Amino acid sequence: MPDAPRLVVDSNVLVSRLLFRHSVAAEAVRLAMSQSQLIVSAETLLELEAVLARPKFDTYLAQADRLQFLHRLRRVAVQIDEVAAISACRDAKDDKFLALALAGRANLILSGDQDLLVLHPFRGINILSPRQYLDRSLV
Repeated sequence: MPDAPRLVVDSNVLVSRLLFRHSVAAEAVRLAMSQSQLIVSAETLLELEAVLARPKFDTYLAQADRLQFLHRLRRVAVQIDEVAAISACRDAKDDKFLALALAGRANLILSGDQDLLVLHPFRGINILSPRQYLDRSLV
């Protein structure tokens, strides 16, 4: 989708999508992927990989399913390699999503994290929760 809107999805939304396949987050990610081009960076992929490797997820989802999800994500997303570090979020761990959105010329960040949501809009980039994203898509 070369002309599609570009979208950053933060790790908490992707984890929710994976664990709860009929959730609002899952529905939002499915819609976003059908209408937008997902962008990732090495740093956002590493965070997601580390989160999904946590033993607490063993109860909910097999390791093989988590690895398959990561593989699919890498296949469908565009990786942005040149991402300049920024410091704009009250939680410094979330700056990577803002930096990726700027470097990748994203139209939207999809997040459930209040530390990101309070920045909406960030330098012209919308930051929406999965529910907000779905509600706007219905209009």
